[in-house]
Amino acid sequence: MKHEPITSGKRKSVNLSIDTGIVAAARAVGLNLSQISEDAIRRATKVEQERRWREENAPKIEAWNRWYEENGHPLEQYKAW
Repeated sequence: MKHEPITSGKRKSVNLSIDTGIVAAARAVGLNLSQISEDAIRRATKVEQERRWREENAPKIEAWNRWYEENGHPLEQYKAW
């Protein structure tokens, strides 16, 4: 399953509400909140894209699995063992 990379190189200002304690602790240790937020959103987006892909393709995958169970591996005759 291949998804286009989620990046444009451009930046957009957005408003986020984050617990003040978390912000203070992150800043105290020098963490880049923008980069961490961007990375977390990128990962969450990828997870959701994959979940949707699996959901949308479940009937096709189930059909292939049924075909495989009924017919075996299409290249079985070429196995080396």
